[in-house]
Amino acid sequence: MEEQRQQAPTITTPLVHHNHRPGRRKHSLVSELSGAVGDLGTFIPIVLTLTLVSNLDLSTTLIFTSLYNIATGLLFGLPMPVQPMKSIAAVAVSESPHLTTSQIAAAGLCTAATLFLLGLTGLMSFFYRFIPLPVVRGVQLSQGLSFAFTAIKYVRFNQDFATSKSTSSRPWLGLDGLLLALAAILFLVLTTGSGDYGTHNQEFDIDNTDDVNNSGRRLRLHTRLRILSAIPAALIVFLLGLILCFIRDPTIFNDLRFGPSEISVLKITWDDWKVGFLRAAIPQIPLSVLNSVIAVCKLSGDLFPDREELSATKVSISVGVMNFVGCWFGAMPVCHGAGGLAGQYRFGARSGMAVVFLGLGKLAIGLVFGNSFMRILGQFPIGILGVLLLFAGIELAMASRDMNTKEESFVMLVCAAVSLTGSSAALGFCCGILLFLLLKLRSMECSRFGVSKFWSKSSAEDMDDSVP
Repeated sequence: MEEQRQQAPTITTPLVHHNHRPGRRKHSLVSELSGAVGDLGTFIPIVLTLTLVSNLDLSTTLIFTSLYNIATGLLFGLPMPVQPMKSIAAVAVSESPHLTTSQIAAAGLCTAATLFLLGLTGLMSFFYRFIPLPVVRGVQLSQGLSFAFTAIKYVRFNQDFATSKSTSSRPWLGLDGLLLALAAILFLVLTTGSGDYGTHNQEFDIDNTDDVNNSGRRLRLHTRLRILSAIPAALIVFLLGLILCFIRDPTIFNDLRFGPSEISVLKITWDDWKVGFLRAAIPQIPLSVLNSVIAVCKLSGDLFPDREELSATKVSISVGVMNFVGCWFGAMPVCHGAGGLAGQYRFGARSGMAVVFLGLGKLAIGLVFGNSFMRILGQFPIGILGVLLLFAGIELAMASRDMNTKEESFVMLVCAAVSLTGSSAALGFCCGILLFLLLKLRSMECSRFGVSKFWSKSSAEDMDDSVP
């Protein structure tokens, strides 16, 4: 009996079958197309503002950013976004006098040179390895919430992009009213939910211990969610916005002109280099290091845990190369951004094909319509852009949910709070690093400094004195 008991095989029945690893769910071509428009909530308003205020050449920007999209999609194999350098854009339109196109290009080239050198020398990888995760999460949280706050303003108020200010409250009715934006939010929530279906084991695998009725109910739920998630929600919302452009102003058809604008090399003077570096590049460089490289690489590991995490060196060099190519011709300075990656992932992008499709679309528009496409962008419902930006911002902010200890959450929240209230990711980053080091110093063994031995000796003497 003892021998039979030893030879009997042990059979275990798993309670839940996991048929796939997180992030490996197959996505259709339609899902990639839907995810491709996920970061346009930030791209369109900034391009529109720079075109109105700083005379940015829209055709040149569309052509060069399309080439960046195609190249990065093929190179990285992920929905790597190409977004405007936000700090440069903010300085260009908000400070007086406004930056010229040459000064904007000079700022972009200075930032690109810095990131290129950091990547080439390996310093970017060094920073990436040693920057504490709670500090990175704080930067991501602040950037995500900043996007969300801006999105709410887009939805609630009319926008004057020429002055970068909100104006009157948005009316309830109309082709760019509150009801339209709320309907878009409702549609996106019903179709995409919280954005986690199909990842992290959210496919409702059937438990072997479930009864037949419960299994059938779970199967029906699974089928319904699968159908809803297959709807290209963001693409539908974006196409609706394009259709409304022509309904709002039918004269757009008369103003469209075919063919791109002439591409020429900018003349950048020494004064342009000085103004561009001091006023725009200096605040942009820390933001690019943190959000365009460090946060993007961390987020790629979170969203695609089964794939190799992006190399900080490659991403940093990529930003440098892109701007070395385009800024000389007046294209808008660009970088990669964690918000764009989160937005594209949120709406279905799972591979580099999403940004390749986006690049092909930009290239077609730039070559066919050129600068006249500005007439269409000028009529695009801002409320719909706000909706897309809202979901992208929330997706980026949710990357910080893995801070499990109170100490990690403390560092993250302080970093995020300082970044938001001080309007500077660099300031929040420095405060987060300082706080992290102080907490580690507080918890270090005092014996390393000879304090523990002194304290123990003093405690022993006190105890001896207390003995009668």
